[in-house]
Amino acid sequence: MKSPILHHTATALKKVGRSQLAVEVGSGSVAVFATPMMIALMEQAASACLAEFLDEGETSVGTYISTDHISATPEGMTVSAKAEIVKVDGKCVSFLVEACDQAGVIGRGTHRRVVVAQEKFEQRAQEKLC
Repeated sequence: MKSPILHHTATALKKVGRSQLAVEVGSGSVAVFATPMMIALMEQAASACLAEFLDEGETSVGTYISTDHISATPEGMTVSAKAEIVKVDGKCVSFLVEACDQAGVIGRGTHRRVVVAQEKFEQRAQEKLC
């Protein structure tokens, strides 16, 4: 891994469709953007933020996230999630994450990812099946 740059950012976008609604993913009974989908978009932004610093064969995995989902987003709106690198501790990288729709901030929090050798990581996971 190359040294990640503090305050480097990346953004991920998602138009909210039926499959991302709380009622569809089982996280609630309302037809609004589901919290797990917001978290996934935040992780997508953080993964993209870190990707350019990875060496061949490396990837990053999420190990921690703490978020507040503070505003509901209806189907049809676009949500953007932004991740900013705020701390690097060896292979552990911490981010501030924030999600917005066209009306403003809908969520914010902190996220941590660890850089791993992808093949070895996946192999260890598969060994659980034996």
